[in-house]
Amino acid sequence: MNYKRSSALFSEAEKVIPGGVNSPVRAFKAVGGTPIFIEKAKGAYLYDADGNQYIDYINSWGPMILGHAHKPVIEAIIEKTKLGTSFGTPTEIETQIAELAVSMVPNIDKIRFVNSGTEACMSAVRLARGFTGKEKIIKFSGCYHGHSDSFLIQAGSGAVTFGSPNSPGVTQGTAKDTLLAKYNDIKHVEEILNANKAEIACIILEPVAGNMGCIPPKDDFLRQLRSLCHKHNVLLVFDEVMTGFRLAKGGAQELYDVQADIVCFGKVIGGGLPVGAFAARNEIMSHLAPLGSVYQAGTLSGNPLAMAAGLAMLQELNNDPEIYNRLESKTEYLHKGLSEVLKANNVKHTINRVGSMISVHFSEKEIMDFETAAHGNNETFKRFFHGMLSEGIYIAPSAFETWFITDALTYEDLDKTIEACNKVAKNL
Repeated sequence: MNYKRSSALFSEAEKVIPGGVNSPVRAFKAVGGTPIFIEKAKGAYLYDADGNQYIDYINSWGPMILGHAHKPVIEAIIEKTKLGTSFGTPTEIETQIAELAVSMVPNIDKIRFVNSGTEACMSAVRLARGFTGKEKIIKFSGCYHGHSDSFLIQAGSGAVTFGSPNSPGVTQGTAKDTLLAKYNDIKHVEEILNANKAEIACIILEPVAGNMGCIPPKDDFLRQLRSLCHKHNVLLVFDEVMTGFRLAKGGAQELYDVQADIVCFGKVIGGGLPVGAFAARNEIMSHLAPLGSVYQAGTLSGNPLAMAAGLAMLQELNNDPEIYNRLESKTEYLHKGLSEVLKANNVKHTINRVGSMISVHFSEKEIMDFETAAHGNNETFKRFFHGMLSEGIYIAPSAFETWFITDALTYEDLDKTIEACNKVAKNL
């Protein structure tokens, strides 16, 4: 494929944007090469500045669950735009999407809209601290909750020591209040709780991890977390920025029948526009300003265009009883096809899948946490990524990201993807 225009655009961007991108993974640093610049998208396809077409498995990192430029969503945005783009005042559509979201998701009474998943998770942790009166939190290695200071933490030297910053600009004072646990290791979580009695405000996690590849919770991990939180008077926070409205109408809470105390949303809830949200039962949300003393605000929160896009998206999902079955069937079909051709070409791999999230790891080990994910062969992934790209298949430019399946994908698209994988696998 010809990437001449994309290459020129990237050179221009590097002069005025740090690294040429506004989010680091887009720079292709993990896979090498020059990022492609997208000009337009429709349904399951991306079209770059050089006129190349790709079958898309990123889908804007999750929100395009029904496909790009989905007609009801686009029409809702256009009609709302004609009335004005931002007011900084309450609007009726905020209540409409809030009512719908609350009706779809278990165990929430009220929801507050913000502008990103990072903002949602940051606000949820502040609310948990304000509600409990405690300061420390537990997060899991490999789970990503945005770039708020509290979440940019790496492991300490011992099993129950506090973490240390993994980004300049994050203070040691912030880091000491974030404790790092191993995903899918309930004994390690219990050890940390016992070593920090009456100090933990909340445990936050992706109920299905998506930022070390797709990694599902093992066995009764989520139920056991729920039990431990109850025992230690700690709030359980589900970061459902990826999984919310994607794995089921009620997200991972519904899929695994485990109730969180606070739930964070993003991606799908905005219909492709910048939206995040956090939600909880009345007892917790009543502590949030202006009802309570926990402060959170945002000029563009509840922006009418974003609310229109999100409402149209949720209505489509809520009114389609077969959507999640279709998505799971397509993902299962892709899983089976990819695995067969990789095996046929003697490529060591493991594929993880939950609902419409899937990832290919170039390792024979079970991928169940950040440590096992990190053992994958990254050099093989780089060749796989560029091979698939040259065949017109756009997957995440990192071995540590899940793929997202959209309902706009046809089985012909899936077959083309499997055929491309077979070609690429011969040279891995």
